[in-house]
Amino acid sequence: MTNTATSPSRGPGHPAAPEPSRPGARSARLRIVVTATLLTALTAVVSGTLQAGDNIGAPGRLLAGYGVAWALFAAAVWTVRKVPARASTVLVLVGSAAVAVAGLTAQPRTSNDMYRYAWDGRVQAAGISPYAHPPAAPELARLRDPWLFPTRQACEGWGLTHTRGGLCVRINRPTVPTIYPPVAEGWYLAVHSLSPPDSRHKPLQIGGAVLALGTTLALLRALRRRGDPRRAPARAALWAWCPAVSLEAVNNAHIDTLGVLFVVLALGTATAGARRGVLLGTAIAVKLLPVLALPGALSGQRRPSRVLRVVAAALTAVALAYLPYVAASGTGVLGYLPGYLHEEGYQPGHVRRFALLRLLLPDAAAGVAAAALLTLIGLHVWWRGDPARPWRGALLLTGTALLLFSPSYPWYSLLVVALVAMDGRWEWLTVTLAGTTLYLAGRLLPGFPLQAWAYGTAAIVIITAACLRSGGARGAPTSSWVPGDEDTAEPRRGSPSPSPGTSH
Repeated sequence: MTNTATSPSRGPGHPAAPEPSRPGARSARLRIVVTATLLTALTAVVSGTLQAGDNIGAPGRLLAGYGVAWALFAAAVWTVRKVPARASTVLVLVGSAAVAVAGLTAQPRTSNDMYRYAWDGRVQAAGISPYAHPPAAPELARLRDPWLFPTRQACEGWGLTHTRGGLCVRINRPTVPTIYPPVAEGWYLAVHSLSPPDSRHKPLQIGGAVLALGTTLALLRALRRRGDPRRAPARAALWAWCPAVSLEAVNNAHIDTLGVLFVVLALGTATAGARRGVLLGTAIAVKLLPVLALPGALSGQRRPSRVLRVVAAALTAVALAYLPYVAASGTGVLGYLPGYLHEEGYQPGHVRRFALLRLLLPDAAAGVAAAALLTLIGLHVWWRGDPARPWRGALLLTGTALLLFSPSYPWYSLLVVALVAMDGRWEWLTVTLAGTTLYLAGRLLPGFPLQAWAYGTAAIVIITAACLRSGGARGAPTSSWVPGDEDTAEPRRGSPSPSPGTSH
């Protein structure tokens, strides 16, 4: 007896009837289109914002455009999380390249650090240590050109820096030596050596774009190897599409990006051994901030031999990086770094720092309290941290340090953006937003306690999200996923359960 509910088989001369399109496939294609549209809009907004002006002449336009870019970024990250893994990987890589290219469409807009980078590379190419003389020194007069040292007329028209001797210069702090550690100086020399003559700022920006894309690739690799491959692209997008990466890593070409790449490699692709220590030490020799990732790199490592292996490798990497410059400059290799830390207020009692702690404590006690809190958190991360997720402790300590010190330079938080991508706890991105708001809106709101408000809002968001996540862990598991809920999400029906000890 023939089942009437079953379609009769067709003979050899009859082609098979086409199967109807599955609703799931249509939904996936729609998400791909929506995500691609959002990325296109994001790229256009970032490029248009950079064309609007700089943080001196048009801070309001920059801040408004930046806010729109962050809204598009958040929407794109939300939609990509349910795109199939292969398609989402393509979107992440293409979007990362597009957002980076957007940062190349204008000269540096909110920072002049790049000009010091270019100068340090030029000085080294001439066989001179960058720690030996400040840019305004007569010993370096033969290396000056109209790009970094414009004419007096151009200087007055552009509002550039004058030295006491009347020298016009684009470089900040031209009367003091450089502050940057040796691996950063090696990068400046490498970029200068590969740059065509008179190429000005573009090689450093292109270098920043290469580092940003390289960090995206490192994140994808790390998250696939040590996490859930299905979720790796959506996590990596938190770095790849972040407007802060386009502005700070590419347009301003901040050297912090090189240190970020080494930290991602150290925590995501190396175990707690000598290789991790070397990579982390190299990151510290780019800029000092990655030292805050060290307790995370040691998470759960209670055997003295393992701790010693990582720490010794890190110290060795730093020492070897400094060695050639010590031979050339002696004790002058620190350059202006001690003076910079004092100038920027990184000492107890300074009113430019510790905005949140100064709401509760006297100014003189705020710095001591910050140091004590960071020490306790670092010890907790080292002793109780998850060795399978070393980036989690690194994010906690680095993000907390920025909250407590409350810097006005948003590029310091590029490391936080990468650690957020590794850990998925999106709420820490508010630290980057706080720094950017303080940096751009300070001119618009003179006299307003913006530092405390910006970082206070970030702290409230972070604490609230942590409480909600903790409450979700005690409640019923959910089948939907957003970045950062891996500890509470139940594997989807039909998905294999993660093996014990695997980050998921």
